[in-house]
Amino acid sequence: MGCRRGTPVNELEAALLSACDRARIDPASIRALATGRIKANETGLIDLAQRLGLPLHIVGDEELRASAPRTHTISRQSLAHTQSTSLSEAAALAVAGASALLIATRIVTKRATCALAQSAEAQ
Repeated sequence: MGCRRGTPVNELEAALLSACDRARIDPASIRALATGRIKANETGLIDLAQRLGLPLHIVGDEELRASAPRTHTISRQSLAHTQSTSLSEAAALAVAGASALLIATRIVTKRATCALAQSAEAQ
């Protein structure tokens, strides 16, 4: 997930639910949230992970860049701040593993982004 600074938890949750709807999956099947190091202290993301009882993985810039070739969208904001084409897609792929597939490309709300990846074990 990605977001603008100060994005409230409800907006982040709405982005996650929208991505689940796009992927046609039950939100209860989500096993973790992921974001880049640049968003590690975002209260809304921390609160969302706590609300859902999920771990929040913080992905380093190098891991984001390594996952970038598998992303599907390009965000100029993400490129400027992390050198990754899409923070939300790259973070999801990095945490889900080297063989993971995107099941929902980056969705964008007013202040949040969310993408979903599925690990090879779950496929």
